[in-house]
Amino acid sequence: MTAVLTVLFNGIAYGFLLFIMSVGLSVTLGMMNFVNLAQASFSMFGGYVMIMAMQWFGIPFLLTLPLVFIAIGLLSVIMERLVFRHFYNTDDLTQVLLTIGLVFMSIATATYFWGGTYQRIDMPPWLIGQREIFGLTLETYRIFLIAIGLAMALALILGLERTRFGAMVRACVDNRRVAGACGLNTGLIFALTFAVGGGLAGLGGALSANLLGLDPNFPLRYLVYLLIIVSVGGMGTISGTLIAGIALGVADVMGKYYFPQFGGFVIYVLTVLCMLWRPQGLMGRKA
Repeated sequence: MTAVLTVLFNGIAYGFLLFIMSVGLSVTLGMMNFVNLAQASFSMFGGYVMIMAMQWFGIPFLLTLPLVFIAIGLLSVIMERLVFRHFYNTDDLTQVLLTIGLVFMSIATATYFWGGTYQRIDMPPWLIGQREIFGLTLETYRIFLIAIGLAMALALILGLERTRFGAMVRACVDNRRVAGACGLNTGLIFALTFAVGGGLAGLGGALSANLLGLDPNFPLRYLVYLLIIVSVGGMGTISGTLIAGIALGVADVMGKYYFPQFGGFVIYVLTVLCMLWRPQGLMGRKA
């Protein structure tokens, strides 16, 4: 029983990590109707920004997290202003081809500057090791991930789904021309939304570097996971993305632990079954 609870805990921690990386994609895809597959590349660059800040400038780990959020948020705004905004009214296939091209460009860029090997991350001593909680031996870093994930989920639900800013984003998506006629600065709102989504992706990449490893192929390894979470949870819903992220994390970890020969296959079976049952996702609305 102890082993089952430990594996379950590890799956939940992994799920919160996937939630942080994918929630930005849920926002841009569900609330802005823009298929931004480059979200996985923002996660990768977030990890590299954290490593540079720690190794080159000696910035403590915790202080690198807001730095990563700001840096990747700014990168997202730059990309939105220079590239993405010209494709808002194009079809989904065009957006997919554009952003998947950016993914491969980001891989080449990361390989050029940082090489093709895994990066070494030196975590602070207080995040290394294990702790005894309710008779379970749990990794300290995974406890930290769950705490960060809960805080971010609460902040996002309150900030994007129950505030005036979230309502303005949805208004701009539903009818940008009418929203602009009502006095909303649609360009600024879209740029801020991209900044939040990109910053969250970068933060997820920074938090995942120690657990999942970081190399230039990071976007290709986890892009499918992000798409599954957004699809299963329901596009544009924070709570749905959280539920799907935790479910995927638990299914992936438990499947690989108990059925190592084909454990990675479990999540795809569950995804297909969920899509057959609810094509709009667990918390999504019918079109």
